[in-house]
Amino acid sequence: MDFWATVLVLFRRWYVTFPVFVLVLAGAAGVYVMFPKTFVCSSSLVLTVPRGGGSLPADPKFPNPVTNPLVNVDSGLGLSASILIQGLSTGEVAQRVGVTPGGRTTYKISNGTTNPELMITLPFVVISAEAPTAREAHDVVARLGRIAQDKLVEQQRALGAPRATYLRAFEVVPPTTPEEKTGSRLRAACVALAMGLFLSMAAAFAVESGARSRRARSGAAKPQPSLNGSAYTAGARTESAPLLRR
Repeated sequence: MDFWATVLVLFRRWYVTFPVFVLVLAGAAGVYVMFPKTFVCSSSLVLTVPRGGGSLPADPKFPNPVTNPLVNVDSGLGLSASILIQGLSTGEVAQRVGVTPGGRTTYKISNGTTNPELMITLPFVVISAEAPTAREAHDVVARLGRIAQDKLVEQQRALGAPRATYLRAFEVVPPTTPEEKTGSRLRAACVALAMGLFLSMAAAFAVESGARSRRARSGAAKPQPSLNGSAYTAGARTESAPLLRR
């Protein structure tokens, strides 16, 4: 069936397609409203070297020059950020912030790029969380930020680094105001709308097919004219031929 024939069927069976289409719109709106909401929050940290550098002077009389930590970018900061990201991506940290496997609350920690080659070259730690409520998303990001600060100190203490050379995690972007993630709700509503339109077309063609079947049966039930062209009519009487006399 071509396009215009399909459109003709839909318009001819408007009393079926229109109510179903209204129900489809109501169903799509209901899916959009009832679909669980998701809120997103994020923050960013950057690792910096102390003002005196990452090493102690050999002679205390000649200390290291004091520099701006944001200008003193060391090649080891990217590796340190990568190690910190790995330490924050464990199940123990997830439990500490209240994230359970299979739950709706999730978080992700990266260096802000999806390129694996840049994993150990950028000194950033980007934290993002998704939760069913804005408050929970904000709390998860805030707790992860505090844990990142503590874990960075623990890692350097475990390596025996001098206290004066400890790297610091500077909070470039504090936890942002949670925003609703509407993409999932829109996709769910679009899927419901597409399925409803398909059901509307199926209902219209089902009614059309039933109507054609009834017309075919009614046409087959009508009496057919005789094939031999007999002139006999209903109620006509027949008379016997007269007997031949001998």
